[in-house]
Amino acid sequence: MKKETKESFVIQDIFSHKHIKDNGDIVDIKIQEVRKTRQYQEGVRYSLAYVRDGKNLVRYDNYMGHGHHKHIKDKRKNYEFKDEWQLISDFEEDLLKLGIKL
Repeated sequence: MKKETKESFVIQDIFSHKHIKDNGDIVDIKIQEVRKTRQYQEGVRYSLAYVRDGKNLVRYDNYMGHGHHKHIKDKRKNYEFKDEWQLISDFEEDLLKLGIKL
């Protein structure tokens, strides 16, 4: 059986952005169109993270086998994925709740 690499799933990048703010916080957003599989039924793989001092304050991801979810500080919650636009909006909204502006 052929082992597929991470790259063999990627069809195209939808959005990718990494930025280090003046205070050292990191914003790292990756949204990719991938081949539809059991793990990625919508054909989208994503990771949106806001990192401070090496710790995720907010992270949304659908890492293979873990489904759609988000992390707010130390708490993990299920996330209902609608589309890429809503994903970015929800990420930004959770940051605003913590007093963080992108």
